[in-house]
Amino acid sequence: MPRRRTDRSGKKPEPVRIQRLLADAGVASRRACEAMVEEGVVTVNGKVVQSLPCFVDPEGDDIRVSGRRIEKSRRHHYVMLFKPKGYVCTASDPEGRKRAIDLVRHPSAPRLFTVGRLDLDSSGLLLLTDDGELANRLTHPRYGVHKGYDVTVRGRLDEETIEKIRKGLYLVDRRTGEASRTAESDLAILKRDRDRTRLYIALREGRNRQIRRIMDRVGHQVKKLRRVQMGPLKLKGLAVGEWRELTPGELGALRRAARGGGTTQTAPTKKTKRVGHKRHTRR
Repeated sequence: MPRRRTDRSGKKPEPVRIQRLLADAGVASRRACEAMVEEGVVTVNGKVVQSLPCFVDPEGDDIRVSGRRIEKSRRHHYVMLFKPKGYVCTASDPEGRKRAIDLVRHPSAPRLFTVGRLDLDSSGLLLLTDDGELANRLTHPRYGVHKGYDVTVRGRLDEETIEKIRKGLYLVDRRTGEASRTAESDLAILKRDRDRTRLYIALREGRNRQIRRIMDRVGHQVKKLRRVQMGPLKLKGLAVGEWRELTPGELGALRRAARGGGTTQTAPTKKTKRVGHKRHTRR
């Protein structure tokens, strides 16, 4: 019989079908794994299993195929945080400033890290995970995963300035001292008057403080900057400082985008009602 263990949250892991566990571990397709069970080459805790359905404990059971132990597939964690202003995205900070990662008190206590960064004065969507491969794909320019920002700047942006920003401007790399042109970006005006302009910008790259530096270059200082989108993932269901796990649908869409599938960036038009998500507040 499968042995049941509890995780750090005190909950017992849900049993899974043995063919699914074998397939997730990379043994073979689910259909082929079913055939292996029926052939009698699969054991659970030393006992041959030859009939289906068979449910096993993915954490506690010793599962083998032809005597070879099947390593448990590691369950990764994917968290969306609404980062407030005044928090840094580094794992450690010599200055002792508040860290965004400390806002996420996950019951499983995984070792999470941020996917990209938001500067101290910016807020919005911050993805945290322990999945290094996905994180690399989401941040590497090769895969073209856009990041969308709701930005308010001083003054009225004219059409000539908007076109300059869209086409890209030369910025100096602070480490090398070399100047290079920023990639083309998608831009939509959300609201504009004499004193300020609110716009949506989608970037294909992630240079340090890129939007702030671009706006300083064209003479329009950033008053407010909030990241609202990463590929297909949108900031919704959270108040400032809250976090939640990604839904299966969100995770699937994010993985497709990270494979280079591309995403369509749309400017936010209205506030989304917060429903259907388990939110966690900071304490």
